[in-house]
Amino acid sequence: MAKTMQNMKQIHQLCAALVAGTIMLSACAPAGVVLGAGASVGVSASEERGIKGAGSDALIRVAINEAWFKNDFDTFSRLNLQIYEGRVLLSGRVPDQARADKAVQIAWQPKNVREVINEIEISNASVLNNFGNDTLINARLDFQLLLDTKISSINYLTRSVAGTVFLMGVAQNRAELDRVFGIARDIPNVKRVISHVILKDDPRRAAAPAGKPLEKPAAQR
Repeated sequence: MAKTMQNMKQIHQLCAALVAGTIMLSACAPAGVVLGAGASVGVSASEERGIKGAGSDALIRVAINEAWFKNDFDTFSRLNLQIYEGRVLLSGRVPDQARADKAVQIAWQPKNVREVINEIEISNASVLNNFGNDTLINARLDFQLLLDTKISSINYLTRSVAGTVFLMGVAQNRAELDRVFGIARDIPNVKRVISHVILKDDPRRAAAPAGKPLEKPAAQR
Protein backbone atom coordinates (compact mmCIF):
# COMPACT_ATOMS: atom_id res chain seq x y z
CA MET A 1 0.00 0.00 0.00
CA ALA A 2 2.81 2.40 0.94
CA LYS A 3 4.55 1.74 -2.38
CA THR A 4 1.32 2.35 -4.30
CA MET A 5 0.77 5.66 -2.50
CA GLN A 6 4.34 6.69 -3.27
CA ASN A 7 3.86 5.83 -6.96
CA MET A 8 0.64 7.84 -7.11
CA LYS A 9 2.40 10.81 -5.49
CA GLN A 10 5.12 10.65 -8.16
CA ILE A 11 2.49 10.49 -10.89
CA HIS A 12 0.79 13.58 -9.50
CA GLN A 13 4.13 15.40 -9.43
CA LEU A 14 4.78 14.55 -13.08
CA CYS A 15 1.27 15.60 -14.06
CA ALA A 16 1.72 18.89 -12.21
CA ALA A 17 4.93 19.49 -14.14
CA LEU A 18 3.16 18.82 -17.43
CA VAL A 19 0.34 21.18 -16.51
CA ALA A 20 2.84 23.85 -15.51
CA GLY A 21 4.54 23.44 -18.88
CA THR A 22 1.22 23.89 -20.64
CA ILE A 23 0.53 27.08 -18.68
CA MET A 24 3.97 28.45 -19.57
CA LEU A 25 3.41 27.72 -23.25
CA SER A 26 0.04 29.43 -23.04
CA ALA A 27 1.56 32.51 -21.43
CA CYS A 28 4.17 32.77 -24.19
CA ALA A 29 1.68 32.34 -27.03
CA PRO A 30 0.61 35.33 -29.18
CA ALA A 31 -2.48 37.19 -28.03
CA GLY A 32 -5.71 35.70 -29.28
CA VAL A 33 -4.42 32.14 -29.50
CA VAL A 34 -6.72 29.76 -27.65
CA LEU A 35 -5.39 26.42 -26.43
CA GLY A 36 -8.18 23.98 -27.13
CA ALA A 37 -9.56 22.58 -30.33
CA GLY A 38 -7.27 24.86 -32.31
CA ALA A 39 -4.26 23.55 -30.40
CA SER A 40 -5.29 19.96 -31.14
CA VAL A 41 -5.43 20.74 -34.84
CA GLY A 42 -2.02 22.40 -34.61
CA VAL A 43 -0.56 19.37 -32.88
CA SER A 44 -1.99 17.01 -35.50
CA ALA A 45 -0.61 19.18 -38.29
CA SER A 46 2.86 18.93 -36.74
CA GLU A 47 2.79 15.13 -36.69
CA GLU A 48 4.28 13.10 -39.52
CA ARG A 49 0.82 11.64 -40.21
CA GLY A 50 -0.75 15.11 -40.48
CA ILE A 51 -4.31 16.18 -39.68
CA LYS A 52 -5.92 13.76 -42.12
CA GLY A 53 -3.89 10.82 -40.83
CA ALA A 54 -4.61 11.66 -37.19
CA GLY A 55 -8.32 11.93 -37.97
CA SER A 56 -8.33 8.60 -39.79
CA ASP A 57 -6.54 6.90 -36.88
CA ALA A 58 -9.06 8.38 -34.44
CA LEU A 59 -11.95 6.92 -36.44
CA ILE A 60 -10.22 3.53 -36.49
CA ARG A 61 -9.82 3.68 -32.71
CA VAL A 62 -13.51 4.48 -32.18
CA ALA A 63 -14.62 1.70 -34.52
CA ILE A 64 -12.43 -0.98 -32.91
CA ASN A 65 -13.30 0.04 -29.36
CA GLU A 66 -17.01 0.07 -30.16
CA ALA A 67 -16.83 -3.38 -31.76
CA TRP A 68 -14.77 -4.80 -28.89
CA PHE A 69 -17.19 -3.34 -26.37
CA LYS A 70 -20.21 -4.87 -28.11
CA ASN A 71 -18.55 -8.25 -28.59
CA ASP A 72 -17.12 -8.82 -25.11
CA PHE A 73 -16.75 -6.16 -22.43
CA ASP A 74 -14.20 -8.18 -20.46
CA THR A 75 -11.89 -8.43 -23.47
CA PHE A 76 -12.47 -4.74 -24.22
CA SER A 77 -11.38 -3.81 -20.69
CA ARG A 78 -8.19 -5.88 -20.95
CA LEU A 79 -6.79 -4.61 -24.25
CA ASN A 80 -4.96 -1.50 -25.45
CA LEU A 81 -4.76 0.20 -28.84
CA GLN A 82 -1.91 2.16 -30.38
CA ILE A 83 -2.66 3.40 -33.91
CA TYR A 84 -0.43 5.35 -36.25
CA GLU A 85 -1.04 5.78 -40.00
CA GLY A 86 -3.42 2.84 -40.08
CA ARG A 87 -0.98 0.51 -38.33
CA VAL A 88 -2.79 -0.96 -35.32
CA LEU A 89 -0.87 -2.37 -32.35
CA LEU A 90 -2.82 -4.55 -29.92
CA SER A 91 -1.48 -5.24 -26.42
CA GLY A 92 -2.83 -6.46 -23.11
CA ARG A 93 -3.81 -9.78 -21.57
CA VAL A 94 -6.74 -12.12 -22.25
CA PRO A 95 -7.47 -15.55 -20.69
CA ASP A 96 -7.51 -17.62 -23.90
CA GLN A 97 -6.42 -17.69 -27.54
CA ALA A 98 -9.97 -17.55 -28.87
CA ARG A 99 -10.49 -14.09 -27.37
CA ALA A 100 -7.18 -12.88 -28.74
CA ASP A 101 -8.02 -14.18 -32.23
CA LYS A 102 -11.44 -12.50 -32.12
CA ALA A 103 -9.90 -9.20 -31.02
CA VAL A 104 -7.45 -9.34 -33.95
CA GLN A 105 -10.23 -10.19 -36.38
CA ILE A 106 -12.28 -7.22 -35.21
CA ALA A 107 -9.26 -4.91 -35.44
CA TRP A 108 -8.96 -5.62 -39.17
CA GLN A 109 -12.54 -4.56 -39.92
CA PRO A 110 -12.50 -0.72 -39.89
CA LYS A 111 -11.77 1.17 -43.08
CA ASN A 112 -8.16 2.35 -43.57
CA VAL A 113 -6.59 -0.31 -41.32
CA ARG A 114 -3.36 -1.22 -43.12
CA GLU A 115 -1.68 -3.51 -40.61
CA VAL A 116 -2.58 -5.23 -37.33
CA ILE A 117 0.28 -6.10 -34.97
CA ASN A 118 -0.71 -8.67 -32.37
CA GLU A 119 1.16 -8.34 -29.06
CA ILE A 120 -1.70 -9.75 -26.95
CA GLU A 121 -0.51 -12.03 -24.16
CA ILE A 122 -2.51 -15.12 -23.14
CA SER A 123 -2.73 -14.91 -19.36
CA ASN A 124 -5.29 -15.03 -16.57
CA ALA A 125 -3.44 -12.30 -14.69
CA SER A 126 -5.35 -9.05 -14.44
CA VAL A 127 -3.79 -5.90 -15.89
CA LEU A 128 -5.04 -4.13 -12.75
CA ASN A 129 -2.35 -5.90 -10.76
CA ASN A 130 0.24 -3.73 -12.50
CA PHE A 131 -1.86 -0.61 -13.00
CA GLY A 132 0.07 1.66 -10.63
CA ASN A 133 3.48 0.63 -11.92
CA ASP A 134 2.42 0.88 -15.59
CA THR A 135 0.84 4.29 -15.05
CA LEU A 136 4.05 5.58 -13.49
CA ILE A 137 6.17 4.13 -16.31
CA ASN A 138 3.90 5.77 -18.91
CA ALA A 139 4.06 9.14 -17.15
CA ARG A 140 7.83 9.07 -16.73
CA LEU A 141 8.50 7.94 -20.29
CA ASP A 142 6.18 10.46 -21.95
CA PHE A 143 7.59 13.25 -19.78
CA GLN A 144 11.21 12.40 -20.63
CA LEU A 145 10.47 12.14 -24.34
CA LEU A 146 8.70 15.48 -24.22
CA LEU A 147 11.69 17.17 -22.59
CA ASP A 148 14.29 15.72 -24.96
CA THR A 149 14.95 18.29 -27.70
CA LYS A 150 16.56 15.65 -29.92
CA ILE A 151 13.31 13.68 -30.13
CA SER A 152 10.11 14.58 -32.01
CA SER A 153 8.00 13.08 -29.23
CA ILE A 154 4.78 14.04 -30.98
CA ASN A 155 5.33 11.15 -33.41
CA TYR A 156 5.51 8.43 -30.76
CA LEU A 157 2.84 6.42 -28.96
CA THR A 158 3.85 4.56 -25.80
CA ARG A 159 2.18 1.99 -23.59
CA SER A 160 3.38 -0.07 -20.64
CA VAL A 161 1.73 -3.44 -19.99
CA ALA A 162 3.00 -5.30 -16.91
CA GLY A 163 6.35 -3.56 -17.27
CA THR A 164 6.71 -4.19 -21.01
CA VAL A 165 6.85 -0.94 -22.97
CA PHE A 166 5.43 -0.92 -26.50
CA LEU A 167 6.58 1.84 -28.86
CA MET A 168 4.64 2.87 -31.95
CA GLY A 169 4.97 5.71 -34.45
CA VAL A 170 7.46 7.25 -36.88
CA ALA A 171 11.10 8.13 -36.15
CA GLN A 172 12.98 10.85 -38.01
CA ASN A 173 16.05 8.62 -38.24
CA ARG A 174 17.77 5.64 -36.64
CA ALA A 175 19.62 7.81 -34.13
CA GLU A 176 16.36 9.26 -32.81
CA LEU A 177 14.77 5.82 -32.55
CA ASP A 178 17.80 4.47 -30.66
CA ARG A 179 17.55 7.43 -28.29
CA VAL A 180 13.86 6.76 -27.61
CA PHE A 181 14.55 3.07 -27.09
CA GLY A 182 17.34 3.88 -24.63
CA ILE A 183 15.18 6.26 -22.61
CA ALA A 184 12.37 3.69 -22.40
CA ARG A 185 14.77 0.94 -21.37
CA ASP A 186 16.22 3.04 -18.53
CA ILE A 187 12.85 3.91 -16.94
CA PRO A 188 12.65 2.24 -13.49
CA ASN A 189 10.71 -1.06 -13.41
CA VAL A 190 10.70 -1.50 -17.20
CA LYS A 191 11.29 -5.19 -17.94
CA ARG A 192 11.64 -4.96 -21.71
CA VAL A 193 10.96 -2.63 -24.63
CA ILE A 194 9.25 -3.73 -27.86
CA SER A 195 9.40 -1.27 -30.74
CA HIS A 196 7.09 -1.19 -33.74
CA VAL A 197 8.27 2.28 -34.74
CA ILE A 198 9.23 2.70 -38.39
CA LEU A 199 11.57 5.28 -39.90
CA LYS A 200 10.30 8.35 -41.71
CA ASP A 201 11.58 7.08 -45.05
CA ASP A 202 10.35 3.51 -44.57
CA PRO A 203 8.68 2.34 -47.84
CA ARG A 204 5.85 0.78 -45.83
CA ARG A 205 4.48 4.27 -45.17
CA ALA A 206 3.51 4.56 -48.84
CA ALA A 207 3.31 0.88 -49.76
CA ALA A 208 -0.44 0.53 -49.49
CA PRO A 209 -3.28 2.89 -50.41
CA ALA A 210 -5.75 3.84 -47.69
CA GLY A 211 -8.09 1.00 -46.92
CA LYS A 212 -5.85 -1.71 -48.38
CA PRO A 213 -3.91 -3.79 -45.83
CA LEU A 214 -0.16 -4.25 -46.10
CA GLU A 215 -0.72 -7.94 -45.49
CA LYS A 216 -3.60 -10.29 -44.82
CA PRO A 217 -4.42 -11.12 -41.20
CA ALA A 218 -3.15 -14.50 -40.04
CA ALA A 219 -6.69 -15.92 -39.94
CA GLN A 220 -7.03 -15.34 -43.70
CA ARG A 221 -3.69 -16.85 -44.76
